[in-house]
Amino acid sequence: MHKAYDTYDDFEIPPRSPHLALLGDIGCVKKDEEKYIAFLRRQLANFRVVFLVLGNHEPYYSTWEHSKQIMFRFEKQIRQERETNTEIGEFVFLDKRRYDFDDNGTTLSILGCTLCSKVPLESIDDVSYSLNDFYHIENWTVEQHNAEHERDLEWLNSQVEELEDSGRNVIIFTHHSPTRDERSVEAQHRQSKRISGFCTNLSDQKCWRSSDVVLWAFGHTHYNCSYEDEETNKRIYTNQKGYLGGSEGFDVNRVISL
Repeated sequence: MHKAYDTYDDFEIPPRSPHLALLGDIGCVKKDEEKYIAFLRRQLANFRVVFLVLGNHEPYYSTWEHSKQIMFRFEKQIRQERETNTEIGEFVFLDKRRYDFDDNGTTLSILGCTLCSKVPLESIDDVSYSLNDFYHIENWTVEQHNAEHERDLEWLNSQVEELEDSGRNVIIFTHHSPTRDERSVEAQHRQSKRISGFCTNLSDQKCWRSSDVVLWAFGHTHYNCSYEDEETNKRIYTNQKGYLGGSEGFDVNRVISL
């Protein structure tokens, strides 16, 4: 949502559903920690469960590890507060994490991670020189970005394989996009030399091809879409606010029903 380019306290998300998924780029965790945490607390007052995936903006002016530690610490704090105050929602930090729903006959597993994109050798210069990630995230290189992609992808594939034949539907939440499908990429960027910094074609991967995965939602692209992948019958979905001007198609009231 890029609250770092806005104010954290003037954006309201109406609780149209008991569950809220924030898929990254809420802001800069170190630079605006107090405002960032306050924003999350406001959501926890309105939603039963709030899921968070870190985007590439969260570790700006810091490191990935530092940003993750702040979120883990906040998650622990909320867990402790909920022991005496049941009005606070559950906070779930999705960092290569699985969350299971088993309620009223619903058996659903949520898998979440950042899933950095895969930047091929021929695009390294274009991506590294043009994306702020490699200037504003401390000690972060394209090589590390690619290595993190491989770790997240391996985890997703292993989790989907583990859930196979379990009868559970699977939802995947990531920040970066798992597809190069033209319906998910704004027309002016489809031939961009920087596109691999935003999305990766995972069509040959277990986590994409599995019929157990019914929804894959992501952010990062500043382009909103909602369609069904014909080969796997899963829904591909984004609902991104973007910068101050907003992204076309964003709807703060939108709810996904499965």
